[in-house]
Amino acid sequence: MSNPIKSRLPFIIILSAMLALIAYLNWPSDVVEKQRRQRVVTVKVAKASNTEFKDVIEALGNARANEQVLISSKQSDVVDRVLINDGDHVQKGDILVQLNSDEEAAKVKELEANLAESVAQLNRFQDLLKKKATSKSQLDEQEAQTKAIAAQLLSAKTRFNDMTVKAPFDGVLGFREVSVGAYIKSGDVITSLDDLDTVKVDFSVPERFYTTIKIGQRIDAKNTAYQGQIFTGKITSVDPRIDSVTRSVNVRAEIPNANYKLRPGMLLNITVERRVDNVLQVPESAIIPIEDKHFVFVIDDDKAQRKQVEVGRRKPGVVEITAGLVDGEPVVIEGALKLRDGTQVNILEP
Repeated sequence: MSNPIKSRLPFIIILSAMLALIAYLNWPSDVVEKQRRQRVVTVKVAKASNTEFKDVIEALGNARANEQVLISSKQSDVVDRVLINDGDHVQKGDILVQLNSDEEAAKVKELEANLAESVAQLNRFQDLLKKKATSKSQLDEQEAQTKAIAAQLLSAKTRFNDMTVKAPFDGVLGFREVSVGAYIKSGDVITSLDDLDTVKVDFSVPERFYTTIKIGQRIDAKNTAYQGQIFTGKITSVDPRIDSVTRSVNVRAEIPNANYKLRPGMLLNITVERRVDNVLQVPESAIIPIEDKHFVFVIDDDKAQRKQVEVGRRKPGVVEITAGLVDGEPVVIEGALKLRDGTQVNILEP
């Protein structure tokens, strides 16, 4: 290569670069736009659909037995028999524990004999009074003595019956706390008894929902021990007072529990259904918020088109659309951030 050409080589390179830059800057905008649109973006879509939108209130509550009591003895004595085991199902009136009642039984027999004798004596005084062989005061004295013995007998029978501890209602027993031969005092706990056929749950809702809570309203309850299972019940009472500190109202509901799956103390996630509407909904992932506006990308002829929409109520995973879409219109739920108006798309099958 000759020296003149070598000396001009840097100048030729710089000039070529400048010409390329000028050509790029002046490239027709429609060509650039066409090239941009030729880029294909893979997306997932879902159709806007008119479906039920449940307006619900969510709360937490603790389960408790419909009836629950600690079984204790009214009397103090030695345990003769224990007729129960932990977790037994018992019926009302079933004998749970029998205390030693020999002394009480003897007292009842003694008073029964005394009462029989006193009644017989009273009858003789009544016959004598008819024959005027005795005074009215003696008859009254004998009648008072008979009534006193009858009262003593009733008290003795009550004490004798208290030596037998019975179930006050149908239910499931807890752990028993006594054994045969143990001496228990009045008030000592023997076991617990829970009526689990129905479970009660108390929970609180904000006061702004007070007017939408009604007796008989349906509730759904969930517990982590039973994944995916819903327990259905109804509201049975609403506290007439609003808590001035928390600004909430206490609500009580009952849930049928024939299979005893729910147990006292369980934490329940409560859902109260206030209203059910048929509204246009899209998945929450389809919504693109920009400042105070909301947009979605719809697919038309395999091309993305951005549309402004108006949103309404929300619940986990879905959003109500009040304007901007029609039923059945496909919207992008994945890949929307890569899209522009007119971008060619490749739709993945669901």
